[in-house]
Amino acid sequence: MQYLTTISELEALFEPVGEASLRKEVAAVHPIYRAWIEASPFVVLATAGPAGLDVSPRGDPAPVVMVKDESTLLLPERRGNNRIDSLRNIVSNPGVSMIFFVPGVRETVRVNGTARICIEPDVLALFSKQGALPKCVVEVSVQAVYFQCARALLRSSLWSKEQIANRPTVPTAGEILAAVTDGSVGGKRYDDELPQRQAKTLY
Repeated sequence: MQYLTTISELEALFEPVGEASLRKEVAAVHPIYRAWIEASPFVVLATAGPAGLDVSPRGDPAPVVMVKDESTLLLPERRGNNRIDSLRNIVSNPGVSMIFFVPGVRETVRVNGTARICIEPDVLALFSKQGALPKCVVEVSVQAVYFQCARALLRSSLWSKEQIANRPTVPTAGEILAAVTDGSVGGKRYDDELPQRQAKTLY
């Protein structure tokens, strides 16, 4: 097996970066990027900390984040599984990366920056949903913003009607839990109760 071990070896595999790929990156939320981000109901948040890496999906009716200003995004921490892996990482290491998706759009938008966890009551109140407040808000100080081209979504046919209509059968949440816990958690009852439980605890 052959592996690369140096940056020069890696760079030799690829052609020079095109002008558009370099110039699309900006250091703040340009108005054109703001319009894109505010149309997004779904973002993937990546963090790193002493316990390792974490990548976490976050969703809300668009916009999934609030653009406070050209340098700041606010992401509410909605109700979840209480593992708080992303938040633990941010406390130790503020570096974050986010990829925003818009349904049906093949490009995505990437934001890199640093984050801190805000519990200011006036900020939490901005994100009230169904009478519930988030536990906290992730405040992201933006360092870089750029769009990523459509090739990955084109190759995957992610938004195609055929892909959705012919989606593969995959194990359910209850089946996964039962398999990895030797049946002590999960199973059919878990799956049967899950939709109602999620509806009641969405916020």
